[in-house]
Amino acid sequence: MASARLVILTGAGISAESGLRTFRAADGLWEEHRVEDVATPEAFRRDPELVYRFYNERRRSLASVEPNAAHRALAQLEATWPGELLLVTQNVDDLHDRAGSRNLLHMHGELKKGRCLGCEAILVWETDMDRASRCPVCAQGRVRPHIVWFHEVPLDMDRIYDALERCDLFVAIGTSGHVYPAAGFVQAVPPRARTLELNLEPSLVASAFQEIRQGPATELVPAFVRDLLET
Repeated sequence: MASARLVILTGAGISAESGLRTFRAADGLWEEHRVEDVATPEAFRRDPELVYRFYNERRRSLASVEPNAAHRALAQLEATWPGELLLVTQNVDDLHDRAGSRNLLHMHGELKKGRCLGCEAILVWETDMDRASRCPVCAQGRVRPHIVWFHEVPLDMDRIYDALERCDLFVAIGTSGHVYPAAGFVQAVPPRARTLELNLEPSLVASAFQEIRQGPATELVPAFVRDLLET
């Protein structure tokens, strides 16, 4: 197992234990905002002030949370694992980054980045953003949140599918199974690959996994990492 190629997918459940609200839980963000109002290109064209405000609030909330034991365990696994490991997250927070993960893809974008609508530069952006925000690269382009909205194509899909098609172990952590293409990743791995879901409760695609472990990510993920490193 030491040379196995790993692909690990994380969703909102892993960051919920750090205090970040999920979108689809009973008290989730989608209970307060319709997807159509804050998470589509059409919403940004129709009411940019609302969209900017929504993501400014999400960005500010990062200052009050820290990586938890699950984030840290995955960073430890990456630092220790002798084979290939790719961590793919649906989360737009920076908790994996702060925990130390480096071979990391944010397929849905990042709260602390902006994207120029003119020259398409990707910019580090840690402060509030509004209609007056301009790109420092081209000095004139308007900046939008670097977030993949509904009806947009997630980032780095070629690299993700390449890793999935070659992997020996695919693990999904804290994912709901609502959002594609991530919900379909388990179907993209080779038949020989081991598949494992770690979740507080089974996802909508749990039946596609060979093994399911239920419980808090802060307990399941460190235990999984310990087991993997000892085999």
